[in-house]
Amino acid sequence: MSDPLIFPNFDPVAFHIGPLLVRWYALAYIAAFILALPLAKRLCQKTPKVATPLLVDDFLFYAVLGVLLGGRLGYVLFYRPLHYASHPLEILQTWKGGMSFHGGAIGVILAMAFFCWRKKLSFLGFADRIVPVVPIGLALGRCANFINGELWGRTTTAHLPWVMIFPNAGPIPRHPSELYEALTEGVLLFIIMLLAAKNQKVRSHAGFLSGLFLLGYGTARAFCEFFREPDANIGFLPGGITMGQVLCLPMILIGLILMIVALKRAPFTEKPL
Repeated sequence: MSDPLIFPNFDPVAFHIGPLLVRWYALAYIAAFILALPLAKRLCQKTPKVATPLLVDDFLFYAVLGVLLGGRLGYVLFYRPLHYASHPLEILQTWKGGMSFHGGAIGVILAMAFFCWRKKLSFLGFADRIVPVVPIGLALGRCANFINGELWGRTTTAHLPWVMIFPNAGPIPRHPSELYEALTEGVLLFIIMLLAAKNQKVRSHAGFLSGLFLLGYGTARAFCEFFREPDANIGFLPGGITMGQVLCLPMILIGLILMIVALKRAPFTEKPL
């Protein structure tokens, strides 16, 4: 039996610019958008073409707004509704943490629907070109969670060489579940999405890639929840499941339906841009 690792004492603030504190979590978001944008442009140009690179640039503002507003409101509504109902001004205190991927996903979907309506684009066709790059943000975001020493894993014995003691979580070894999620929801899902997006027949069935992403993320997140400590204010739900797993179930079902319907639908054809 090996000794557990000790969580490195990272500073959640990456650097200062005068009185401004730049946190690792903010840098993760910025890096994700910088890395994902050129790749999304290339995917949109692959046949059948669904958007121009300029339209992808235009969508960036909508995506950022959807992630931030949806992620914050999702956390408020899904995880701590009673607390924020009593302390509504704390909803604005985003520097204290509290973002939900499921809320952010809903926010981006709504922002994308509005954007595609305004620009007269195929919603599913455009979504299929954007979702393959989303795991980049997921991987970097989970790495930022790890640096912040938050969202740690469940307690375990020290039989695995990578189990870790998080000082803020007590002296018992825990799974570094943030890194599990970075590898599965991030790296692994990114590889799967890119391989699928390279296939022209897959790209031609609008909605298939979007469904694959929902299925892949929902499955990976639900699996990692078995190693992640539930939110303290919620704990385990009946049957030993977590809120994260509950929220993943509709994603998995919708993903499967989208994939099946996409394969039955006639191939997507290009429209003049």
